[in-house]
Amino acid sequence: MTTTTLKHIPRHIGIVMDGNGRWAKARRRPRSFGHNAGRKAVREVVEGCIRQGVEALTLFAFSSENWQRPPDEVGALLELFMLALDKEVDELDQNGVRLRFIGDLSAFDKALHKRMVEAAKRTAGNTKLQLNIAVNYGGRWDVVQAARQAAMAVARGELAVDAIDEAAFERWTSLAEVPPLDLFIRTGGDHRISNFLLWQLAYAELYFTETLWPDFNQTSLQLAINDFARRERRFGRTGDQVAQAAAR
Repeated sequence: MTTTTLKHIPRHIGIVMDGNGRWAKARRRPRSFGHNAGRKAVREVVEGCIRQGVEALTLFAFSSENWQRPPDEVGALLELFMLALDKEVDELDQNGVRLRFIGDLSAFDKALHKRMVEAAKRTAGNTKLQLNIAVNYGGRWDVVQAARQAAMAVARGELAVDAIDEAAFERWTSLAEVPPLDLFIRTGGDHRISNFLLWQLAYAELYFTETLWPDFNQTSLQLAINDFARRERRFGRTGDQVAQAAAR
């Protein structure tokens, strides 16, 4: 496995971890077996991001729409989440990973919410990688809650309506203090965003792979980063302007 040159490394990667259920079904096992197998892929990607020098990684662990799944699967997912917090936080902390949770955390029971808060506090001083776990999260929710906070700031007299621009609005989004999203990855073969990081995806490069999440590893991550490195990111400019800027 090769390492891409630093200038072509995405600062922030977001991943929709799809395919756990199909991976388990192919092995005639329950969906929860696939979700559990996906923990290995998370470790692989975290290690790969640290090795590559990626600054932030955001993983879509549980969407606000996932509550519609069968109750036994939701229960298994939450139980697995609790188990992962108990088992993985030590290693994340030792590896210098700062752990954060984004989403409407009020929906979770007190025990799980407490574990999330404690894990975030414990790792708050780490700087090798910022790992954001999106739970009970939706991109539309993120925009709406930011709009509410902006409206409340206006109502309190702290902000003028005319002062609300993209930069002002963004500071209330869930990932306001994180580098802009550079690379979006979705595993499992589907080609959609699924309400993930809608605000942050504005100029991200999109990468879709047929690989099911439990089979995604550091080699898979490297392929995505290599693909990212080959793309010309213009941000509204022409290709000639990009080339001239790079030559300076």
